[in-house]
Amino acid sequence: MAGGMAEPASDEALMLAYQAGQATAFDALYGRWRSRLFRYLRHQCGDAAVAEELYQDIWLRVIGARKNYEVAAKFSTWLFRIAHNRLVDHWRAMGRQAQEVLASYDDHDEDCPNGLCIDPAASPDQLPERLLERRDLAEQLVAAIGALPAAQREVFLLVEEGEMTLEEIANATGTGRETVKSRLRYALAKLRAELKEWQ
Repeated sequence: MAGGMAEPASDEALMLAYQAGQATAFDALYGRWRSRLFRYLRHQCGDAAVAEELYQDIWLRVIGARKNYEVAAKFSTWLFRIAHNRLVDHWRAMGRQAQEVLASYDDHDEDCPNGLCIDPAASPDQLPERLLERRDLAEQLVAAIGALPAAQREVFLLVEEGEMTLEEIANATGTGRETVKSRLRYALAKLRAELKEWQ
C-alpha cells in the first residue's frame, strides 16, 4: 500500500514515533489537536493574540518534552496538562488581574460571581429565521462559556474540546476527581440557566 497505514496510529504511538525521530508523526499529532487546543485556549483567556502566544509556547513545550515522554496517560491528558500549567503560569504573571481567575480554582460556591449571571436581553420572538436563531444561540453559548469562572470553564472545555473523562481531567489539572465533577456540574447548571430561553 502506497501512502500509509490502514488504520490511523494512536496519539500515543505518534508521540513515541516523534520521540524516535519521525517528524511526520508530530505533523499528524499537530493536525489532530491544533483546533481543539486553540479553541480551549481562546475560551480560557478571551484574547486571540494571547491564546496564539500560549498556543505556540505549548507546542514548543511538547517538542521540548519529547525526549522524556512516556505513555503514562492518554496523549490528550498529557497535552492539556501542559496547557493547564501554562495558563496558570500566564495568570500568575498577570499579577492583580489574575486574582479573579485564580480565585475561581478555589471552588467557592457562588451563584453569580462578579455579576456574571446577567439575564440576556435578546428575545427569540424577534428572530425570523432558523439560521438567525442558531447564530444567536451560538453567540450566547460562547458568551455564557466565557462568563464561567475559569476553573469551571476549563473543565467544561476539556470535556467538550479535549474529549476527556473526569479522571483524565483530574490527572491533567492535578485536581481531585470529585472537585472536577463538581466544577463540571456547576458549569453545566450555569450554562443551562444562561440558555434557558433556548430550551
